[in-house]
Amino acid sequence: MSPAEPGVSEVSVGAEILVRAIPGVPTVDRGDDLVTLIIASLERANVGLRDGDVLVIASKIISRAEDCFVDLSTIEPSKDAKALGAEVDKDPHLVELILRESESISRKRKGALIVRHRLGFVSANAGIDASNAAPADAPAHSGPWVLTLPRNPDATARKLHADLAARYSADVGVIVTDSWGRPFRAGTVGFAIGSSGIPPIWDRRGATDRHGRKLEATATAVADAVAAAADLVAGQADEGRPVILVRGLRFKSSAESSHALLRDQENDLYA
Repeated sequence: MSPAEPGVSEVSVGAEILVRAIPGVPTVDRGDDLVTLIIASLERANVGLRDGDVLVIASKIISRAEDCFVDLSTIEPSKDAKALGAEVDKDPHLVELILRESESISRKRKGALIVRHRLGFVSANAGIDASNAAPADAPAHSGPWVLTLPRNPDATARKLHADLAARYSADVGVIVTDSWGRPFRAGTVGFAIGSSGIPPIWDRRGATDRHGRKLEATATAVADAVAAAADLVAGQADEGRPVILVRGLRFKSSAESSHALLRDQENDLYA
């Protein structure tokens, strides 16, 4: 990440932004065309996209569309998964899937398994979700079912961004979100696991504060900040609001992905 050119702002935010759920997004199942469903929901709500708009999309509906369903009863736990499951008091079938979705184990204790996900971030249980996780055509007496995170959320964000930008002739952003806990803080917040079009990080180095002091280390995690704001409206229970419009930002279109938000492992004190 290099300092921004003096006088050039990648992102600007006014005194207010609008955060609005797009109503009427149907339950998504494997094989569904997400961009078609999203555009139809926007049109029913009489909402068009314009320059600077950001659509924040819950990873769960992407996982469902991309058939990331797993029937845990079909997973054969390894010897390591069985031993680890006994140690942390978790179903060894789930532990096996967590290990398959992870690069390494960061922390473990009874009831908790914190891992570095294959996508690069650290999360509990590799982001595997057991809530509303069965496909529509799940056979009777199958399961329990879970959903893994999308295979490549940045690639999905890029495709959605390209399709939406073409449909509305607008310079928009797309962020794919999940929720996570944070070291030393209670509760969960939304964060970006995929992004396209919007700068994921706003590098302020070289800018000055109100007293003329040059900023040397300030960088705002724009995609995560937008994801967290959208998460308040989306909810994490039965709200059924997987697509959120954030309006009021101005930004230069960016080819960077959410990968820019990952801290190098050698510099990550929490990993």
